[in-house]
Amino acid sequence: MPQTRCARLEIIVKNQQKNAPREYYYAKYREADPLEAVLRTGLAFDPDRGCFTLNALGNILFAQWPEFRLTPADEENCPKILCDFAMEIVTMRFIIEGADIPASGNFKAYRELPWGGVYDTNFQGRCVKRLASSFGPKLEEFEKAANSLGGTKLRLGDASFDLPFLGSVVCRLIIWGPDEEFPSSAQFLFSDNTAFAFNAEDLAAVGDIVICALKEAAL
Repeated sequence: MPQTRCARLEIIVKNQQKNAPREYYYAKYREADPLEAVLRTGLAFDPDRGCFTLNALGNILFAQWPEFRLTPADEENCPKILCDFAMEIVTMRFIIEGADIPASGNFKAYRELPWGGVYDTNFQGRCVKRLASSFGPKLEEFEKAANSLGGTKLRLGDASFDLPFLGSVVCRLIIWGPDEEFPSSAQFLFSDNTAFAFNAEDLAAVGDIVICALKEAAL
């Protein structure tokens, strides 16, 4: 049976991180100073429980420290992708080296972010076109899923939402449904503070995580 896109996400991220495997991030995470990470990321940290609290796509997650483990507060309703391998790597990297800087309210395309132009062709196929093909013909499902992930509805395109990813990073998704002349199309934008939190390689995984979460929530 062929693998689904979400099932292949772990393989994709493993390939991306082949020069820095999961064990490398585990080691860096154990070495992190949680108080310094709090100041840099704005995350809450409970020293008695030894865990960071994160809000990702409308779901509360707990990241244990110093031994990393990512668990949802509401396991039954949290999309499984938010505790999968890709989210683990993104979360660890954010805590280890990311920063939560206030956004100005502007949004940027992937290619406009540092090094985004290098990977933009991949991102277009992997995330933007997939978003359009998955939800362009199913705008009601998109709206239902985005609402369930804490999205804020916008008046752009045929359907659009701002989705809070991690910290104050926001993903702006805009979809145009198909008509007699054109197929579905989409835009996948990021708040202009994103480059302080994630690099371009991380954001390719972020795009996949968001779409997988939407597809889970739409079921």
